Amino acid sequence: MKVYKFGGASVKDASAVKNVFEIIKSEPGNLAVVISAMGESTNLLELLVKAYFDNNEKKWEIFNAFRGYHQEIISGLFGEKGMSQGVYELFTQMEYKLKSRPSYDYNFEYDQIICFGELVSTQIVSDYLNAAGHENQWVDIRNSLKTDDTFRDAKVDWEWTDQLIKQEFNFNVTKLYITQGFIGSTTTNLTTTLGREGSDFTAAIIGSILETENVSIWKDVPGILSADPKKMKDTVKIGELSYKEAVEMTNSGAKVIHPKTMQPLHNKGIPLLVKSFVSPADSGTVIHKIDHKIELPPVFILKENQVLITLSAKDFSIISINDIDRVVNFLIGKLIKVTLMQQSAIDLNIVADASGEDLNEVFGELSEHYEIRYNTGLTLVTIRHYTEEVLDWMVKEKDIYLEQHSRLTARMLIKE
Repeated sequence: MKVYKFGGASVKDASAVKNVFEIIKSEPGNLAVVISAMGESTNLLELLVKAYFDNNEKKWEIFNAFRGYHQEIISGLFGEKGMSQGVYELFTQMEYKLKSRPSYDYNFEYDQIICFGELVSTQIVSDYLNAAGHENQWVDIRNSLKTDDTFRDAKVDWEWTDQLIKQEFNFNVTKLYITQGFIGSTTTNLTTTLGREGSDFTAAIIGSILETENVSIWKDVPGILSADPKKMKDTVKIGELSYKEAVEMTNSGAKVIHPKTMQPLHNKGIPLLVKSFVSPADSGTVIHKIDHKIELPPVFILKENQVLITLSAKDFSIISINDIDRVVNFLIGKLIKVTLMQQSAIDLNIVADASGEDLNEVFGELSEHYEIRYNTGLTLVTIRHYTEEVLDWMVKEKDIYLEQHSRLTARMLIKE
């Protein structure tokens, strides 16, 4: 038994869905398939959440764009034949939600709306496979992947999830399940999400609980590369990685795999394959247990739109562990993702994903204790297995705002 995960790019239009069908039908054994929202529809839904929460009538324009995008894909797949009522029922549920009054909890409302991207996407793919004669069962993952109520960044309730996933994915009546990534629900059936781009994590959860042969993540690249080919030239494909190396890369910002993916697979010794949906016969990259040392090229990870926040105590006191504790807990409460932290005697420097935030408003509560300065529009560059030559080349003609080196990793915050 295997688990496949397909991201938004792999199902962005009708021809892409047909390509996914060809990959799925080539697998002869039992298969659970996790699918993300189609194309860039999650971004569209984020606009819809904001408009809904703000009681902005533009929400209907955004909703119609979301529905129209998927109807175009449906037409390309089914033509005049039509499909089951499942997708149209989901659109009706969205309309009903948008007509209701929002609560005062933005994160809660975010999860109740954003989930429709995955629900609609998987229903379309499931219906298309059935229409093409490849029988499958559509599963609402919210019935079996249970979490706490930390909306937008929910923590998995492993005890409940283990029991329910084994019941749901039992392969008694089908060899193929189609389900959603990224979403779950509380034990009281309120929809939650696992954090942006969390579909990889969903695949790892299912794979670890069912103790699958492997988990495959299908991307538009031939495997894990030494850099993002859209941002750097002359990238090299890496044939294999250890779990530890993969964690280091993803935690530094490599987008090819979600950071939480590795732990459940590592704990069960399940290999993770990163393969190309463009060339499915190619070997891709395997992430597994490696006992021997392997030589890796310098690996570049660029995390853009970063903010450098510098806090200095107003009374000129030295930054202490209490200051760090206060600031870190404050950021956790604001759901701001910290990517790097550096302390000096009187400054605490924090690099964060906060480019879309009103920083004056966010940090207003801390201004009683600290002088606050910040720089926006920065890029955090992480280089694994760096060499001095690579460092010299990387910093050439760039403004360096912050720099850290360890044995294997160099990190620089730059403005180009």
